[in-house]
Amino acid sequence: MTKKVSISLDDEVLDFVDQRASNRSSFINDILWQEKRRIFMKELEDAYTDQANNPEFKEEVSVWDIAVGDGLNA
Repeated sequence: MTKKVSISLDDEVLDFVDQRASNRSSFINDILWQEKRRIFMKELEDAYTDQANNPEFKEEVSVWDIAVGDGLNA
């Protein structure tokens, strides 16, 4: 779903957009999607780092590692 919005841009920024794209909306939308993905990936990286540095989580993983090798065939 898309919605039409009105935004204000500096003249210099608008010139930049116009030099690089024939469709302003598509260009701006693509840039914002890239930024959204960049932020998500950074948050995901931070979460994995926190998880890797969490001693309680490491202990839980080691318990499950032992259970995996208990001889059950899946």
